[in-house]
Amino acid sequence: MTGGEAHHDSPDLSGQTVVVIGASAGIGLETARRVRAGGGEVVLVGRNPERLRQAADELHPVSTAAFDATDTDRLEEFFQGLPGTVDHVLLTAGSPFYMPLADMDLAEARRHFGERLAMTLGVALYSADKVRPGGTLLFIGGTGGRRPGVGLAVASTLTAALPALTANLALELAPIRVNLIAAGFVDTSLSASLLGDRLEARREELRAELPIRRVVGPADVAALATHIMCNDALTGGTYDIDGGQNLIAH
Repeated sequence: MTGGEAHHDSPDLSGQTVVVIGASAGIGLETARRVRAGGGEVVLVGRNPERLRQAADELHPVSTAAFDATDTDRLEEFFQGLPGTVDHVLLTAGSPFYMPLADMDLAEARRHFGERLAMTLGVALYSADKVRPGGTLLFIGGTGGRRPGVGLAVASTLTAALPALTANLALELAPIRVNLIAAGFVDTSLSASLLGDRLEARREELRAELPIRRVVGPADVAALATHIMCNDALTGGTYDIDGGQNLIAH
C-alpha cells in the first residue's frame, strides 16, 4: 500500500487478558483496541487519569490504574493487586532522551537511564508470578539510537541495552516469553510533541525516503505487538518496525 494507512486483520485473543502499561495514547491505546477487537480483555495503566478515563470509556477494560510506571514501588503494588493471572503484559511507557554532552545534566541523564531500566526490570520482576506460562512480556524500544550522533549518548546506550536485557529475561523467566519491539519513527502524539512545527516536514521526508512510501503509525506497531502475543514460538527477540528507515544512509 502506498502513502496510506495499512489494514491489519484482528488477532484471535479470545479469553485472554492483556495488561497495557502506557495505555492512554499512541501505541499502547492502539494495541488495547486490537486486543479488544480480537476478543481479549484489557487492564489499562496510564499516567494521566483523564486520558485513561477516556480510553476506559471506549474500551471497557477489566480495570484501570493511574500511576507513573517509573515509580517501581507503585508498579509492585499494581501487580500484587491483580486478582488472578494474565496472559500478556505490554510496556510502552517512557519517552526518548536527547541531550548533547556539552549541555548534559548528569543527574537528569542518570535519572532517565536508571528509571527506564528499573521500570523494565520491575515489570519483569513483579509480573513473573502473574503471567501464565507461555504468556508474553513485551517491551517497546527504538531503532533511532543505533547510529551514533550528537545528543544520542543516553538514547544509544539504552537502544543497545534493551535487546540484551530482553534476551536474558527470556531465559530467566521461561516459559514466559519476553520480546522487544524496536520502532523507528511512529506518528503518535509523543512524536508531535517532540517535533512541534517540524512534524509535517518530517512526515513528508519519510513518505519520500522510506521504502514503504508511507509513515509508520501506531496501528502498525499494535499489529506486530498482537502477533508476538499470539505466536508462541517467539521469545528473546528484537523485532524492528521502521518502514525500512535503518536501510537509508544519512
